[in-house]
Amino acid sequence: MNHPYEAAAQKPASSRLPKAERRRQLLAMALVIVREEGADRLTLGHLARQAGVSKPITYEHFGTRAGLLAALYKALDAQHTQALQAALNGGQRSLGETAQVLASAYIRCSLDMGGEWQAVGAALSGSEEMTAVQQELLAGYAHLFVAALRPHSALAPAALHRYCVGLVGAGEALSVLMLAGNCSEEEAAVTFTALIQSGLRMPSA
Repeated sequence: MNHPYEAAAQKPASSRLPKAERRRQLLAMALVIVREEGADRLTLGHLARQAGVSKPITYEHFGTRAGLLAALYKALDAQHTQALQAALNGGQRSLGETAQVLASAYIRCSLDMGGEWQAVGAALSGSEEMTAVQQELLAGYAHLFVAALRPHSALAPAALHRYCVGLVGAGEALSVLMLAGNCSEEEAAVTFTALIQSGLRMPSA
């Protein structure tokens, strides 16, 4: 998966960049650092040196190292969400088709993002920032799953929401299993498809 921040990392540093563009540049460079050197090397000072800016600029944008990691984690997650939404566009589908598209897109996105998302998440693990980010992102994924599956569900709204929260957790667990080399992309997607369908039944006519 191509990250929109990647092109920004190649732009020369300028003290006159608009704030939003500067943030994109810094996040692009942060992603490069994670890929090439590992998440442990991602600090505000190292980011400033690599991006060619002063250290106060990185503090202005992110505040703390945890704030930087959280911002990068959310940026990577936004790619994931956008890809899922794009995959779900395109008209009406049966439950089986919807489950397959949703599962395949989720697992494929996790694979395309490689270990970057996992590495940043691990670096944030246990922090207050990570707890807040995880809650926010879980709510977003649950909403997306609910919207996709509501036409195929006989569950009450609250029950469907709980079910989708569980599905998101299952999708993440299967992604971790796949990235660790313990199952293939196809196996993860097939298992996730089955899980999505298993608790959803339209009422009998």
